[in-house]
Amino acid sequence: MSGGDEQDGPKHEEEGKREQVTVVVLGDLGHSPRMNYHALSLSREGYEVNLVGYTGSKPQIEVLNDEHITLRYMRPPPNLSSLPRLIAFFVKVLWQAFFLFFTLLTGPCNKALLLQNPPGVPAMPVCWLYCFLTRTRFLVDWHNYGYSILALSLRKSHPLVYIYRMIERTFGRLAHGGLCVTKAMKIDLQQNWGITKVTVLYDRPAERFHPLTLEEKHNFLLKLSSQYPCFSSDSPDKTAFTERYADGRLALCEDRPALLVSSTSWTEDEDFSILFHALQDYENVRHQFPDHYPPLIVVVTGKGPLKVHYTSLVADRQWSHVVLLTPWMTAEDYPKLLASADLGVCLHFSSSGLDLPMKVVDMFGSGLPVAAIYYPALPELVKHNENGLIFKTKEELANLLQDWFRGFPQETEIKETYYDFYKNIDEFRKLQWHSCWTCNALPLFSYGKQKHAKE
Repeated sequence: MSGGDEQDGPKHEEEGKREQVTVVVLGDLGHSPRMNYHALSLSREGYEVNLVGYTGSKPQIEVLNDEHITLRYMRPPPNLSSLPRLIAFFVKVLWQAFFLFFTLLTGPCNKALLLQNPPGVPAMPVCWLYCFLTRTRFLVDWHNYGYSILALSLRKSHPLVYIYRMIERTFGRLAHGGLCVTKAMKIDLQQNWGITKVTVLYDRPAERFHPLTLEEKHNFLLKLSSQYPCFSSDSPDKTAFTERYADGRLALCEDRPALLVSSTSWTEDEDFSILFHALQDYENVRHQFPDHYPPLIVVVTGKGPLKVHYTSLVADRQWSHVVLLTPWMTAEDYPKLLASADLGVCLHFSSSGLDLPMKVVDMFGSGLPVAAIYYPALPELVKHNENGLIFKTKEELANLLQDWFRGFPQETEIKETYYDFYKNIDEFRKLQWHSCWTCNALPLFSYGKQKHAKE
């Protein structure tokens, strides 16, 4: 690793050798942004960080360039699709348990270990055993419940779901402390799991998620126009959304289409049929009232098993007023896409009802209002008619989209309600990850020093 920013100055280096902390993800490190943020904050506060997980997509560039963060990759399980489902599950668990324990044992001695949950099986018992044997502080960062995710593919009464829940509950109670993503989850952990040593740490957007200047937006849209005709224009320095005049002045086009973005895993727990129905309604309404609604370009990012199914459905409909694109965006371009859009849609429906969608945090970081599907914990992040819109049914989403884009772009700019959206999103953006992290997470890692100082 190269390059770390020494401006802040590692706080522990002045006293001697930096203490070691291990951050564990039983999954793709590049798809675990919150754990990447933990690693960066730990490094910034003077710790040497070992980030353990699987290869896949690249972690964010700041992690790769930080000389105090070491990536330690485990060997992933082999393809077990030829085995019966139950046998494959147990073989995978045993494989993960062995290689995780081996990776931890062959690493440096640690002051603390922070584990992402889920997945908690076999990670929680393995990490607890390692911490018990090496006298390491065992911490859990609760993103959701693994048993509730497992129940989506099995059933709530399935024996494996019951066993999974018992493992999470037992080893969660044995942890020395922990973090969780919502107040609702903290209350549930305390009341129903008997886990009291947990602190709420809300997700915050990374620095790369921020609003763009018109110049930056124009250059990004020009790049997209070279790949997707719906973004292009007849003029060389003009897109369907922005135009540069002969005197160098930039402006938004008055007849521009609207740009809607969504990010989905294309799985059954994120029901794309809701958005599909709303887009079909928008196509019909725009056909009837072309002067009242703009053409709509919809960009849906992500990969998943149901992607081909829904894209083929859209192709069969042959919409004239709605264009659906499903590109794979790079880590550099995805924030620019969000900052260039007019509205974001979130279809994340929590398996437990207690976590919050990171994609909405990223959208807010980019200055983008969001329409999100309701579940119990969502109002901790999305407040209806304050910083976004909440819907419960496909009909409600259809009505929200038509209301939002009616008269776009002229009338949208004078709707007073929308001014509050952007003002409240700006307030959200002011609270950065690291400042929240130092207040809520850092005390868990500096526990020993605080205790020693008090004595």
